[in-house]
Amino acid sequence: MRRTSFGPGRLALTGAALLLAAAGTAAPRASAAAEPGPAPLGHVVPAPASVRPGGDPYEITARTVVRVPPGNREAARIGGYLAGLLRPSTGYRLPVVDSGAEGPGIRLVLGEGAGEGAGESGAGEGAEGYRLSVTARSVTISAREGAGLFHGVQTLRQLLPARAESTSRQTGPWTVAGGVVTDAPRYGYRGAMLDVARHFFTVEQVKRYIDQLALYKYNALHLHLSDDQGWRIAVGGWPRLAAYGGSTQVGGGPGGSYSKDDYREIVRHAASRYLTVVPEIDMPGHTNAALASYARLNCDGVARPLYTGTEVGFSSLCVAKEDTYEFVEDVIGELAALTPGPYLHIGGDEAHSTSPADYAAFMARVQPVVARHGKTVIGWHQLAGARPAPGALRPDGGDGRPGAPERAQVAAAARAGAGLILSPADRAYLDMKYTKDTPLGLQWAGLVEVRQSYDWDPGGYLTDAPASAVRGVEAPLWTETITTSAQLEYMAFPRLAGIAELGWSPRSTHDWASYRLRLAAQGPRWDALGIAYYRSPQVPWPGP
Repeated sequence: MRRTSFGPGRLALTGAALLLAAAGTAAPRASAAAEPGPAPLGHVVPAPASVRPGGDPYEITARTVVRVPPGNREAARIGGYLAGLLRPSTGYRLPVVDSGAEGPGIRLVLGEGAGEGAGESGAGEGAEGYRLSVTARSVTISAREGAGLFHGVQTLRQLLPARAESTSRQTGPWTVAGGVVTDAPRYGYRGAMLDVARHFFTVEQVKRYIDQLALYKYNALHLHLSDDQGWRIAVGGWPRLAAYGGSTQVGGGPGGSYSKDDYREIVRHAASRYLTVVPEIDMPGHTNAALASYARLNCDGVARPLYTGTEVGFSSLCVAKEDTYEFVEDVIGELAALTPGPYLHIGGDEAHSTSPADYAAFMARVQPVVARHGKTVIGWHQLAGARPAPGALRPDGGDGRPGAPERAQVAAAARAGAGLILSPADRAYLDMKYTKDTPLGLQWAGLVEVRQSYDWDPGGYLTDAPASAVRGVEAPLWTETITTSAQLEYMAFPRLAGIAELGWSPRSTHDWASYRLRLAAQGPRWDALGIAYYRSPQVPWPGP
């Protein structure tokens, strides 16, 4: 997919204005050595906003308890999540107790003012900020809101030995370095897109990916639910969309689709990890699965055959038929009702079989439908030429940027107040090959090794657009060549961690020499989690 996206305030193109959403060589290994003391306090990904090391470390022992504010169900749930992660590897009970912030142990503090006193540049403040303080007596994570508390837990996870991620009992000690971390994200939108249309991924596979995203403080999962090769979500009044349109995939496999309960479970699990689901129904192009399911969506009234190839730009809804808008109303209405998040993505890219006039007319009718159902429109960058509704604009394009006319439209929208979500294909597309020998992926945007994926600044990427317009980043993963979770993970990791850091960490912390060392330390953690990652020769992975 050579795409870019539009939505509002936070998403591909999001906001109050216009948003456009826009296997390899073995790596060198350090020699094996006895494990040193606890990891340095800032040795995590994404890099924290502020780190003040000092004081004695804290050790989790059989006597450790997780303390949460009395009667606070959200803090108790996060405490239970943390204890559940650590019980298998430590073998400790780690009871979650309502006892407030007093007493030794791991203390979770949630509420107004909890993240204050965090230090520089507002670090620790806001909905996603947190403060982590470590002394010999306790580890205290405080935050104003649940998202911040949850993100603080992810930092604590990474400060513990990688074997803490194991599902079987391991040998300690379980120590955390002393000091204070105060942290908050640079950008409010940090998303990952998963294409479940080209190849279908089950609910459990999507939930596994959500858990991996949560470890690196992502807060949005963009699900690409429809394309020429498959329709993946049940729609009550249009049952053949899922039953027939979802019956295949690239290469002719069995495909699949989500029932409404399946989709609700994905949304529920994402919310428990503080990610918002952003559903996408691509239109008017990339619609062959729908055109094959219902003849009346075609201008000639003839259903199209199912498609299992990888070409783009050949399909289009019939802009002149009222049946099309009945379809759009029903699909958007049902999907909006299932989605608690504020955004709904309507695609809009590569509509080469739709004339410019028809494209503009279609979008003029469809965008208000999204608004009537209480959602903000997001679309790929082509929407910029069709009077996009208030939302957000995300540029990415075939060579990593939109073409010159499209880029000018994006920049003009940004200067007029639109938000930008950046996912340049030659940096952030996780389906691009690492090297020419990578057995998976594509290379139309070039080869994208780990350093290239990390070594850029979202705030300065589009020089003709104001840095203040950037709302965040997104890491898309298109699945033309990807069929399993192991393949998905191989293409996502390590690059997913780098895009997370670009979206979360202050610009001042972005440094490849430092990052590659912190990234290398993630390798044993991914091993413990069973993540099949690419061992880039650019990263000094530790020995076995």
